[in-house]
Amino acid sequence: MGKTLITALLGGALFMLLHAPIPWLIGPMLAVLIGSKVFGRTSAYRWPSSVRNAGMITVGYTIGLAMTATALAEMSHQLLSMVLMIVLLLLFCAGMAFAVAKLSGTDFKTALLGSVPGGLTQVLALAEETKGVNVTIVTVTQVIRLMMIIVCIPIIVFSPLIGGTHDTGGTVGVAVAVEQLHHAVATWSGLFPGMLWFAPVAIGCALLGSRVNFPTAYLLGPAIGTAVLQLLCGLEGPALPALFIDAAQLMIGAYVGLLLKPEQLENKLRTISLAVGSGLLLIVGAWGFSLLLTKLYPIWLPTALLSLAPGGMDQMGIIAHEIDADLSMVAGYQLFRMFFIFFAVPPLLRLLFRRSLKRSSSKG
Repeated sequence: MGKTLITALLGGALFMLLHAPIPWLIGPMLAVLIGSKVFGRTSAYRWPSSVRNAGMITVGYTIGLAMTATALAEMSHQLLSMVLMIVLLLLFCAGMAFAVAKLSGTDFKTALLGSVPGGLTQVLALAEETKGVNVTIVTVTQVIRLMMIIVCIPIIVFSPLIGGTHDTGGTVGVAVAVEQLHHAVATWSGLFPGMLWFAPVAIGCALLGSRVNFPTAYLLGPAIGTAVLQLLCGLEGPALPALFIDAAQLMIGAYVGLLLKPEQLENKLRTISLAVGSGLLLIVGAWGFSLLLTKLYPIWLPTALLSLAPGGMDQMGIIAHEIDADLSMVAGYQLFRMFFIFFAVPPLLRLLFRRSLKRSSSKG
């Protein structure tokens, strides 16, 4: 674990010197991935999930700070657009999975689960429960997609194509709450006394959510607990110093870097090439849907892109925090997509797989 930490710190420091976007997430992730393959033979790289969970709690708390009454009211006005965007995105992913299955010879179930734009944990759990699915291919495809989104989305956001500086005139409604959050002075002394009750609630909600198998408990639990304290109790959560956010990025990035195990793949080149290609198509699709969203509502394009990008809510939340995008809207769309995929997609997939199995058996 010490070697993993040193590697992650070196990767984060290098990417910070290079002025890369979200350096303490991307740097540790790529450094640990490379280090574990090059130097991992002499002694194993390890990074406990509990450390990753601590980083998730920190990010979840940050997202919860943006979930104010103003933000929720604004999101309720866009419920129909949330449903429309997630349905369009899922249909796009299903078509892409069909093409990948035909090109690679992989069964459709594996290709579909590899293309579902859900959280990595939920998709892998569903893959393990579904008979006939190649979990390794699903894992590699999802991790490559996640890494591509984490790397490519910031580049797109910071590029001259859409601009990397926040335009306060381009957002409405919920942006007021986000602006107040980001412009708050995040000092160590400012953490108290507010953190004395926000920290126990965030940690307690994470542990409780994990006990009851709540989806992405260590992220959603703190976010919901923090939002409840602000909405129902009228308390104001203190903004976190930059060191907390950087540490959370490192905790998550190092864990993600160890997930990818390309040595377990058959037909590595073809599988990785198709995973990269599908990841690029997914980013292009998210870009197209974000343009559509900006036509429906007066939303800043980077906010729309981060809201619809098929990455984890923690990664998109970190990027939104970095560029001062509308964090509450990003969290709202990502949260809605996560819940929709977690609760609605598994029954639909099981029904689809059951029907396909009956058709194949009847033909036999």
